[in-house]
Amino acid sequence: MKKFEGCTVVVTGGGGGIGSATCRRFAAQGARVAVLDLSLEAAQKVSASIEAQDGQALALRCDITNRAEVDAALAQAEAQLGPVDVLVNNAGWDVFKPFTKTQPAQWERLIAINLMGALHLHHAVLPGMVERKRGRIVNIASDAARVGSSGEAVYAACKGGLVSFSKTIAREHARHGITVNVVCPGPTDTALFADYKEGAGNPEKLLEAFQRSIPLGRIGQPEDLPGAIVFFASDDAGYITGQVLSVSGGLTMAG
Repeated sequence: MKKFEGCTVVVTGGGGGIGSATCRRFAAQGARVAVLDLSLEAAQKVSASIEAQDGQALALRCDITNRAEVDAALAQAEAQLGPVDVLVNNAGWDVFKPFTKTQPAQWERLIAINLMGALHLHHAVLPGMVERKRGRIVNIASDAARVGSSGEAVYAACKGGLVSFSKTIAREHARHGITVNVVCPGPTDTALFADYKEGAGNPEKLLEAFQRSIPLGRIGQPEDLPGAIVFFASDDAGYITGQVLSVSGGLTMAG
């Protein structure tokens, strides 16, 4: 029997680099996967790739900053796939500028996507998990939350908030059989990182600098992340909650 056979997994930002790799890994382990993304086309590509491998997936467009859309997407996912066993909050967005060069409208969008979006998802799925006395939540933050990152002040603040929020929810719901853990990617070769490089003005020089500073000698790939995410969602991590794990090639070694 596959590790997640009979489980329903919801992944936000499921059409992106880390999200799509995570969806495929869960599906390969037998999960029914709800692929939520702001782009329905991106979500459909991922679900089609899963179904081509005889997996089960459902593509859903969802703006996680809109609570009505979150509720509607989850209702459809549960109607077609079953109650949510695992939630992976992966969707994110960033602006790569020094803080004094940003504007309040950008702060609002950053907070809405990177923090409020995750809060909407937690608020929507937790009552059902509490009722069933089981559940796994894995939140994707960033090493920017742990050590800071120039040009990402508000993003780092949101991800730091997500880390603190995760620890609190882990405490509040441990007695309900629900675990909440955090994975913090380091620099990873995704569309978001491509935007970061362009924002730096000299992308090739920045890439070389990162590669020199990462002990394992390379930028992370989306496929480097699902192992940690799937572990936290599995029964192997049943006695682990409120923890934060960096997947950064050793760039950060926070205690």
